[in-house]
Amino acid sequence: MANIQQILKNFKEYNPSGDAELIKRAYEFALRAHQGQKRLSGEDYISHCLAAAKTLVNWRLDSETIAAALLHDIDDTKITSKELKEDFGENISKLVEGCFKLDKIKYQGGERRVENFRKLILATAEDIRVILIKLSDRLHNMKTLSILPKEKQKRIALETLEIYAPIANRLGMGELKGQLEDLSFPYVYPRKYQLLINTIKEKYKERAKYLKNIKEILKKELEKNKVIIADIHSRAKHQYSLYKKLIRYEKDLDKIYDLVALRVIVPDKIEDCYKVLGIIHQLWKPLPGRIKDYIALPKPNGYQSLHTTVFTLDGRIVEIQIRTEKMHRGAEYGVAAHWYYEEEKGLKKYFQKFLPFPQILSPIQQILSPPQTNQKEKLSPHLRIPSKRLNWVRNLQKWQTEKFDSPEEFFKSLKIDFFKNRIFIFTPKGEVIDLPEGATPIDFAYSVHTEIGHHCGGAKIDGKLSSLAQPLQNGQIVEIIPQKNKKPSRDWLRFVKTGLAKKEIKSWLKKQNRTLKNPKN
Repeated sequence: MANIQQILKNFKEYNPSGDAELIKRAYEFALRAHQGQKRLSGEDYISHCLAAAKTLVNWRLDSETIAAALLHDIDDTKITSKELKEDFGENISKLVEGCFKLDKIKYQGGERRVENFRKLILATAEDIRVILIKLSDRLHNMKTLSILPKEKQKRIALETLEIYAPIANRLGMGELKGQLEDLSFPYVYPRKYQLLINTIKEKYKERAKYLKNIKEILKKELEKNKVIIADIHSRAKHQYSLYKKLIRYEKDLDKIYDLVALRVIVPDKIEDCYKVLGIIHQLWKPLPGRIKDYIALPKPNGYQSLHTTVFTLDGRIVEIQIRTEKMHRGAEYGVAAHWYYEEEKGLKKYFQKFLPFPQILSPIQQILSPPQTNQKEKLSPHLRIPSKRLNWVRNLQKWQTEKFDSPEEFFKSLKIDFFKNRIFIFTPKGEVIDLPEGATPIDFAYSVHTEIGHHCGGAKIDGKLSSLAQPLQNGQIVEIIPQKNKKPSRDWLRFVKTGLAKKEIKSWLKKQNRTLKNPKN
């Protein structure tokens, strides 16, 4: 179990000038607030808060975020928001209240709702650190899921697999994504999980043993060429990721070359990554079409690395990944790595070196980085990303080029602005409707169904009657009150925001005009 002394010690190691006293004070406050509360496991409730805080320390987050993690569940105590604000100030109070808000959002399931639900979570959090606290909270809950009833286990695991793991991936947090998927896998697909484990158990051991020899050969070759390396190690592919890949390769394990891959990490020079790649290719022949340059062309979530697949001893095929320490931390912790690097080196320099997003690919990059996408999806001519995902990337690129004077300004700006100017509204049944900022109940009605829009006689927002022209706010529940004899009004065109609503209203009005001019005999 995590303890506060270890958390404070680890925090001071990476942030000597950070406010460790704030973290200690938050712990003592949470300890008093949760006194007498137990988890189903029988542990004191504070153990969960400590576990979430420990994860954030591993991600090297700031003192405010860690303090907020210790306090993130006090809505189940007698502590009021006023007391929290008086003791810890507005910043921490907002982070904690943001966690409360996310806890109230319930996933209803259903394929159509998944992406909108992810967007809702991201857009509801006014500060990205709220998402990071929520992810650390979810990670510990998944690790202790076995104590819950079976039905609840599956519901929480499915929500984690469909919602939180993809959010971690979108934020570039590859290691967390893999952990959340692997923790969910046995609860959501128990038979498939067991079958996979039985299939790969011996293969994992055998490949790991083989890679020990490859590692030593490569290490000696790099030393001979005077290349300084920070680390060289093997890593096993995450189980759920492997399962999905096996499905693509018709369950042929021999076609999966990264079951256990080798990873070379150099201290900080990008040129050393390419030098290592050259040495590997002198040592072993590369497999054609399997060289990928994610340094020159990072993935949309910021992932950077060189990947190559080579024929090693006795013709066996092995994947090798090459990256700098910064890239490695970025690949493991994604957006959480920003805080650490911006304090260490300055944000501007970090952005220039760590997360470039080139838009145009050179011919050689196009060869080295073939698109990994469904053939039916349309690709942009300038970005090897499905066009339906371009808005996310464009917003990320735009956000990345902005300049920030301080870490605080950085996080303030990163309020998941990728969904800026969008709001997410609930139907009474829990379905999420994606609308532009400033949208009204009329826009909402037409987004649900044309006939509901045409016969919209009134609306309730969060259970209260409201004007049809009232701009909606993120996360509200809207109920449309239909009236059989109600008809669209020309006045609606003055305040509706969506193109769909405008189109349907104008179409109905034109049809009525034609009917008036040419009445049936």
